[in-house]
Amino acid sequence: MIRWREQHLSERQTVLLLSLLVGALTACASWLLKTLIDLIREFLFSLSFVQNGQLWYLLFPMAGIALSALFVKYVVRDDISHGITKILYAISQRKSIIKLHNTWSSIVGSAVTIGFGGSVGAEAPIVLTGAAIGSNLAKMFRLNQRTMMLMIGCGAAGAIGGIFKAPIAGLMFTLEVLMIDLTMASVSPLLISSVTATALAYLFSGSAPMFPLSQVDYFTLERIPFYLVLGVACGLVSLYFTRGMDFLETQMKRISSMTLRIVLGGMVLAVLIWLFPPLYGEGYESITELINGDAQKTLLGSPLMSICNTEWLLVMYLSMVVMLKIFASVATNGGGGVGGIFAPSLFVGALSGYVVAMLLNAAGCQLPLANFALVGMAGLMSGVMHAPLTGIFLIAELTGGYHLFMPLMIVSVLSYIVIMVFEPHSLYAKRLAKKGELITHNKDRSVLTLLKMDSVLETDLKVLLPDMTLGELVKVIAESHRNLFPVVDTDGRLLGVLLLDEVRNIMFQPRLYKRFTVGQLMNSPAAVLQHDMTMEQVMKVFEDTGAWNLPVVDKQQKYIGFVSKSKIFNSYRRVLVHFSEE
Repeated sequence: MIRWREQHLSERQTVLLLSLLVGALTACASWLLKTLIDLIREFLFSLSFVQNGQLWYLLFPMAGIALSALFVKYVVRDDISHGITKILYAISQRKSIIKLHNTWSSIVGSAVTIGFGGSVGAEAPIVLTGAAIGSNLAKMFRLNQRTMMLMIGCGAAGAIGGIFKAPIAGLMFTLEVLMIDLTMASVSPLLISSVTATALAYLFSGSAPMFPLSQVDYFTLERIPFYLVLGVACGLVSLYFTRGMDFLETQMKRISSMTLRIVLGGMVLAVLIWLFPPLYGEGYESITELINGDAQKTLLGSPLMSICNTEWLLVMYLSMVVMLKIFASVATNGGGGVGGIFAPSLFVGALSGYVVAMLLNAAGCQLPLANFALVGMAGLMSGVMHAPLTGIFLIAELTGGYHLFMPLMIVSVLSYIVIMVFEPHSLYAKRLAKKGELITHNKDRSVLTLLKMDSVLETDLKVLLPDMTLGELVKVIAESHRNLFPVVDTDGRLLGVLLLDEVRNIMFQPRLYKRFTVGQLMNSPAAVLQHDMTMEQVMKVFEDTGAWNLPVVDKQQKYIGFVSKSKIFNSYRRVLVHFSEE
């Protein structure tokens, strides 16, 4: 099949056909995941002992976390959490290669986690699944790295289109979150995958939007100031969501015992769900209730229902749910579950918009609560994911609320601007950015990210010892084709460097051959590079020192090699040509 493809199809034709196949397979994977979640949930709630005692369902999330953790540890034997971060890492560090098991492992893990009531979303796992499908198909057909990156984007676009029935949002997500550049060569395959997946999603589950609006309230100019307030509020809640999630996940990772993480995560989640039932599962039922103006239904099953009998107490209740959602999500994922933050961000956004509208109405305004809940979803997604276009189009397509494009744009852009003041990277990209491993739309920075120290390291220099005489040095110079020499001690630790220009005036005077040693003639380098530095850090050192060659050492200060500006520039040009090719 590969031979036939090489003989009869151009690379462009192959990419277009594969994008169609990726979209179809990703749509099937999305349907399978949603079906498994529904089947597991229906089975659990059909059990007789659950129907007789409502508190039994509090144990399900812990059971789901435990089963998912055991599945990951003993079956998958690989970390499959933080799916979108894994995609970004694969693009920037693994030559766009995603492991084959990711085509199915995230489906199983997230189906168990969410089906049992884990407070996370299914979108990030299915995006990882789609990206893995694209990567492995491209690998199977022996396509180059640039095309594999495009196929990953096709899988992600198809995943969003398939699970949300939102083709434009799938395209925008790939461009904004995965940061794959929009060119004429990439836009067509991305659209083909996204539209194909969406069409199949219509076939599987009908054409109705995910959150249909029961009533339409059109945008009016006098409401712009209130949407500005909502935009700022969404930006601040996004900041809380991002930093809170990052902090809590870091604390959970410090717990080395898997058993302790499962028990702690399950207990925390059970208590939160008991007090605040909307935290159970993805939260889409609560979003539907808010959009339809039934906020009181979010109190059903809560022991706090009897005391939340006024509008102000309801506002406090919903605000607590907003604040505690990150605890429920981290308890799920940190305990061992598999899920993403897509659904939690939509859930928190709907609640935030609803609460802001209730507070403004209490001050005498007449605002549609459903509209603010809907627009709040776009605001949170834009802030948390740093993806305003994704937020705008996704919410419009999810609800059919195209008449609210103006407020969607106002709130999404303002939320994005607010969080950018405090957080330059999305929650997905934050960890990679800290390590200098993040591809961005900045071509210079992206190319430097793709360059690695080992690719520019020069190890063909003759090494000197400090007690070598000038006469011995002259013999080494005669055998070397370089004018730079590192000086190390007997343990291999770097002591200094010796330049040919420094000894040129004495190297032809035999009477001095025994008078001088290398230790007397060497100099300290302008700076010393660490082997684990990113190329962006390396270039900054070169700029600060004005040096042309710098030595590289490991953590024990042992000499490894040299890096030269000329080698970096040559590698940079080569990668830039490959990276920019359409």
